Amino acid sequence: MGGTAAMGGTAAMGGTAAMGGNTAMGGNTADVLVDVVTHLPGGGESRPGQVEMATAVEQAFDRRRHLVVQAGTGTGKSLAYLVPAILSGRTVVVATATKALQDQLDHKDLPFLAQHLDAPLVWTVVKGRANYACRQRLDELERDDDEASLFEPTPAAIGSQVARLVEWAQSSVSGDRAELDFEPDHRAWSAVSVTARECPGATRCARGGDCFAETARRAAAASSVVVVNLHLYVVDLLSEGMVLPEHDLVVVDEAHQLEDVVSAAAGIELAGARLVALARQTRPLAAAAADRVADLATVVDRELGEHLGRRLRRPRLELEHLLVLARDRLERLRQGLDETAGGNAGTTGSDARMARARSSVGSLLADIEALAATDDTSVVWVEGSARDPVLRSAPLDVGELLGDRLWSERTAVLTSATIPESLPARLGLAPDSVDRVDVDSPFDYGSNGLLYCAMDLPDPRSDGFDEAAAADLAALVDAAGGRTLGLFTSWRAVDLMAPLLRAALPYRVLTQRDLPKQALIDEFLADEETVLLATMSFWQGVDLPGSTLSLVAIDRIPFPRPDEPLLQARRERARGDAFRTIDLPRATVLLAQGAGRLIRTAADRGVVAVLDRRLGTAGYRWDLVRALPPMRRTRDRSEVEAFLRRLRQAPPPAGTA
Repeated sequence: MGGTAAMGGTAAMGGTAAMGGNTAMGGNTADVLVDVVTHLPGGGESRPGQVEMATAVEQAFDRRRHLVVQAGTGTGKSLAYLVPAILSGRTVVVATATKALQDQLDHKDLPFLAQHLDAPLVWTVVKGRANYACRQRLDELERDDDEASLFEPTPAAIGSQVARLVEWAQSSVSGDRAELDFEPDHRAWSAVSVTARECPGATRCARGGDCFAETARRAAAASSVVVVNLHLYVVDLLSEGMVLPEHDLVVVDEAHQLEDVVSAAAGIELAGARLVALARQTRPLAAAAADRVADLATVVDRELGEHLGRRLRRPRLELEHLLVLARDRLERLRQGLDETAGGNAGTTGSDARMARARSSVGSLLADIEALAATDDTSVVWVEGSARDPVLRSAPLDVGELLGDRLWSERTAVLTSATIPESLPARLGLAPDSVDRVDVDSPFDYGSNGLLYCAMDLPDPRSDGFDEAAAADLAALVDAAGGRTLGLFTSWRAVDLMAPLLRAALPYRVLTQRDLPKQALIDEFLADEETVLLATMSFWQGVDLPGSTLSLVAIDRIPFPRPDEPLLQARRERARGDAFRTIDLPRATVLLAQGAGRLIRTAADRGVVAVLDRRLGTAGYRWDLVRALPPMRRTRDRSEVEAFLRRLRQAPPPAGTA
């Protein structure tokens, strides 16, 4: 990635530097944590699991040994790793898989520690370069109107948004998209920003000295804690440290997602849309060659469309003609840019535009070369739609990459509420280099939760399942008085279940199609008699505490699709062990994550209803059950209905178990 990738953050532009509050630095981490927690709103109490985890993290950092921590819901794991990280006096990166957790760290946990922990603390939330307005692009927009041609068929509407963005950027301190009070069209935002593929680097740009992204990068370099999304952390690994500052320690929260994120970030993507965007970018500089690249986009879409939905087992042979053609036209485009530039590049405005164009062409050519060199260590497939097919490549095994770029370079703590036993090996962690700690949740699941397996329903693969499941779920929702989050493994199931429940119940039934995610959450929390039906993005990272949720219903055990190309290839390699090593661990983690939406505080109570009878009949059922919170179990629906009705009549007092 050369020096073109960037970071950004809310850091010193949003982070806080602090020295001291109410806790002395003396004593070990456990003592400090116990003291700090007493300052939580409402007067917090330290939890044995939290102290155990903090001690293990401190020892891992001191001994420079990797650590895997499975920490149950309610452990307070963020404070358990932040306190020893800050007290270590070294730079630590915290990589998270969800924006919700980043926001929690940035707006809640780190400000709290800045106030109450007597230790130096400066933190930054790091973002990718495309999250920032580009001052050079803004200068170019003021000089000419070339961008207007990019926004057909609605140039007026998009142009109006671009004008708003230009005005905003003139007064913005950070240039961070998150500051906007409106959501711009992606075409408008692309007119005022650049991606890592385009950016030539600060030294080759006229505005490199006051670049928003570079300013954020400098803030991150001065921080003791850097918070970053997991994808960008992997990009830093792939670029050999060109994105993030030097750091000794890394905490990967929601670590059960690390393998998939590495596969995605280390992969390659080729689509006609990428070629069209490149042609638009380079047309003012090399019109003839850019037009030929635009023509190539049509060829790419047509040929990829012939493989739509397929894994390409011989990608070099099946795509050889297309890759040769793409390489030829991109080389001609690069030659055209060289001729326009006269072989020289400076730091004037026009030279910065040229440098961006060259960077984009070079990035795409590198991806074409990588696709042409694909071997059996990668998986190649075509996904998307007939209109917009996308060629993707991903490594089959991420262990070697992580071994070279992460495990051998710094000390890592991996944590999540659910971590399969097989995960460290799949990530390339040598058994003698890592310790594991399992920390139980402090919540009283035995008293406050009930796990229901609908054993009387048909097998979910049978024809009569959907109607029978709808009737079972309607009875449970009625007993709960709404207050239900339905988690489904497919959009088809959501679309089928929603009208059935609306016809059977007096309660409001929302689906994930109705509103943006946060708006749905807000609506659900505002009305206790609401039912929300959602798909995979709600199985993890969604927090719905309180009496608005007393029933989490799961339609099926969430096994991955058998035709998913990357997992299909991993199954073939695992052979007879495929189900145990590939499918079951993924289903186990996701089922536990979904069930974990129910009890988020000590006062929460309710039912997890699994409408898949295989949870009670299959030979692998105990693998699934053992990963779930230790609730009482039943297969009697009448017992569940009675329990839910009691919850409606006598809600628990706040803060009790």
